[in-house]
Amino acid sequence: MYLFFFTLLLVVFQYVNATRIYKTQEIQLNNYRAKLKTYKDSISSLNDDLVNKVHFDLNRNEDAISYFEKDGIDVSTLIPFIKDELYKLNEKKGQHPIVPYASSEGNHMLINTVKILNHKWIIADFSDGEYWGELFITYTVDKNKQVSFNLEASFLYPFN
Repeated sequence: MYLFFFTLLLVVFQYVNATRIYKTQEIQLNNYRAKLKTYKDSISSLNDDLVNKVHFDLNRNEDAISYFEKDGIDVSTLIPFIKDELYKLNEKKGQHPIVPYASSEGNHMLINTVKILNHKWIIADFSDGEYWGELFITYTVDKNKQVSFNLEASFLYPFN
């Protein structure tokens, strides 16, 4: 008889304990599912943002890539080459050859960031540490892989 009650008490204890553990795990699982849905939505949103941001990029523009490939130019080596050629203009003494604004005393206007949009257009920003602005540049690459730049538009942010 004592053995029966002891066994019954043990079974009830195990049942209550297992039920509590199950409910706790069920709550945790639901929380994880909610977080997973939030993370998937965030990843989807970030992917959409990324697709929108790289839309105007030579690396992703098939028409611009084929423009260079028909001349036998490898775009993966051309992009760093164009950027390097534009950055080399920063080394020239005196007035910058592309930036149409005079720099402040003791400073030199430098092109900081370059984004190649397609097979003809570049946007860039420049600064001398005090003044800054942006440039819209067109470029051409000839058969000898020489790059020439032409400033189309620029603006200087107002100094506060």
